[in-house]
Amino acid sequence: MTKKDKILVALSGGVDSAVALYLLKKQGYYVEAAFMQNFSAKVNLKGECPWKEDRIMAYRIAAQLHVPIHTFNFEKEYHDKVVNYIFETYKNGQTPNPDVLCNNEIKFKLFLAKAKKLGFDKIATGHYARVKKSGNFYQLLKGLDPNKDQSYFLSGLNQKQLSSSLFPIGHLAKPKVRQIAKQAKLVNAERPDSQGICFIGKINLKTFLAQKIKPKKGDILDTEGNKLGQHDGIWYYTIGQRKGLDISNGPWFIQKKDLKKNILVVAKEGDAVLYSKQIHITDIHWLGQKYPLPFKAQAKIRYRQEDQDVILNAKTLDFIKPQKGVASGQIVAIYKKNQLIASATIV
Repeated sequence: MTKKDKILVALSGGVDSAVALYLLKKQGYYVEAAFMQNFSAKVNLKGECPWKEDRIMAYRIAAQLHVPIHTFNFEKEYHDKVVNYIFETYKNGQTPNPDVLCNNEIKFKLFLAKAKKLGFDKIATGHYARVKKSGNFYQLLKGLDPNKDQSYFLSGLNQKQLSSSLFPIGHLAKPKVRQIAKQAKLVNAERPDSQGICFIGKINLKTFLAQKIKPKKGDILDTEGNKLGQHDGIWYYTIGQRKGLDISNGPWFIQKKDLKKNILVVAKEGDAVLYSKQIHITDIHWLGQKYPLPFKAQAKIRYRQEDQDVILNAKTLDFIKPQKGVASGQIVAIYKKNQLIASATIV
């Protein structure tokens, strides 16, 4: 990478992408910014995405840093690829991971393609992750801040995407990013971090899903078949969930979802049925180098989970220590120390 490279920064309105833009410009690169509009009321669904406020903030940051800014509208593609996937996966009784798909299909596919078409060499985002060229491969490494590492969400990227992507804050801790924003007097230095589903925002999942998947009452049973209460439709719940069950003598955790009978089965903390020693996986995706199987590695079945020692096989993942709340449809990220080497879908 040279200082002559043209870089398009995905500017969300948040502090992380703003600092990424600020650092690249300060380092002497030619940078422009772009805001992605992916979800709004136009798709006839209600979310909590404050896209108008985000866009205004992104434009304020670009103006403050004297950087040209574009707006890309990917609403149709986002609806077709991500929103439909959310509804279909929940409707099938599984738990989707829209943030991973959003990165695969929108940020590092459509956005990257648009950037290339406009003559940019690379794109940059505010993710807490790192890319390193090693031999013939680009490696995806964890962000150095263990509390903010976001490599899990990038576990579906490929070599072409990694070779064209920069993560300027991946080597920084979050407090340092805030400090840089304050020192640079960026207008969003104190803005809270966004939460919730990628571009949709923080939502009540049941309320969001009910817009397309209608409620259907069913029984909540314990593992011995005793009825404990009722639910509104099993697609509104996920394996391992504790909150929102509204049954007494808890806490209870969802152990099983029977789609055909519309039944939720729950168990108590510590009950062996809540834990899995082996999980079935499909669609193993290697980010770069492929390793011969079986392979000893580390893995996480959800963001922020501590790495777990595993043995990766072609169709299964064996945990050394049994895991709680394994949900079908979720992504498992597989690591070799700090390098994310592969991902797969839990079935």
